Amino acid sequence: MRSGFIDKLIERIRRIQPEEVQNYLVRLSQEKGFLERIFDALQEGVIVTDIQGKIQFINAAGAEIFRVVPEEALGKPLEEKLRGLDWMSLRSSKGTVSRDIEIFYPRHRFLNFYVAPLHLDRAIDSSGIAMQDLVGYAIILRDNTEDRKLAAETIESERLSALTMLAAGVAHEVGNPLNSLNIHLQLIERKLRKFAPEQREEITGLLTIAKGEIQRLDSIVHQFLRAIRPTTPTFEIHDLNEIVEESVAFLQSEILDRDILVEMELQPGLHAVRVDRDQLKQAFYNVIKNSFQAMKTGGILHIRSSQDDLYVSVSFSDTGGGISAENMSKLFQPYFTTKASGSGLGLLIVRRIVREHGGEIEIESNEGEGVRVSIHLPYGEGDVRLLRDQTGSSA
Repeated sequence: MRSGFIDKLIERIRRIQPEEVQNYLVRLSQEKGFLERIFDALQEGVIVTDIQGKIQFINAAGAEIFRVVPEEALGKPLEEKLRGLDWMSLRSSKGTVSRDIEIFYPRHRFLNFYVAPLHLDRAIDSSGIAMQDLVGYAIILRDNTEDRKLAAETIESERLSALTMLAAGVAHEVGNPLNSLNIHLQLIERKLRKFAPEQREEITGLLTIAKGEIQRLDSIVHQFLRAIRPTTPTFEIHDLNEIVEESVAFLQSEILDRDILVEMELQPGLHAVRVDRDQLKQAFYNVIKNSFQAMKTGGILHIRSSQDDLYVSVSFSDTGGGISAENMSKLFQPYFTTKASGSGLGLLIVRRIVREHGGEIEIESNEGEGVRVSIHLPYGEGDVRLLRDQTGSSA
């Protein structure tokens, strides 16, 4: 579809005088600028390529998605800006193609990638049908990250509801028999006192193993219930730096055993926060222990506190092996773990605690480059607050 001006220009092209050409070129430039401003106003990314897939136009939203300068992208192959995209397979289709793609740079998001061939009318054949030439492709990029996030949260909510119902059954069906077993083992220990020492020693060893296994099962049940069962925090005003220092001090023996260097960069004068001190310590313990297990022996854990206009934050950065892109999306799934002896509930507990405090947890990692876990807690008594933007701004 052409503009009215261009239609009129085409109709009278043969009657244009040389001195009028400049005026028409100015008008064409204005029309081009107007169309570009329309495309730049769109929230969807728009990219136009030639037949070979070289970029001929990219609007502001498309440039923002891939963090490119439009002028520098012109004439470059699309695959150069969208590394990993199989452009040849998309071109091979004769019609419109719609695919979902996942990009990791400059930030992790999901896009709907819509490709439509562009044709220009060349001539009209004997049957009156316009002949068309393929001149390029139009690519429309729609960011559906938030839609996926909402769908994931809905699924997670349903999953947690089911797990909450399961938790009540677990507490009854497993907890009570464990208590009964523990009581009977204590009765057996009392009767053993009447046995001869040589008989008592062998049976005592077996009882110790049985009691240890009961304690391990009891710990698993309690950990599961802590992760799933809703709890009501007891909020009091505290200094976040003090809670961080106490959490590290509590784990000092493990720090020494693992030969790990803990560096703390705690910003003085942080705003006080309303938190449940014990629950927040539990969250910090889980994050720190995850870092220790990722680094095994040796390594550096850097703990940093900071604040902005809305949040007081603490980040934990380790020098472990990092997390693969495939596993990043599974971190908060119950029982998902990459550790041989992990329960897969640690981060689930951390997120539940942080969310009960009105805060957010953020995890950044590249495989082989360690992990940074950041916990952001709101401060102040306001009834309304802006949520933290995924890009790090507060808009």
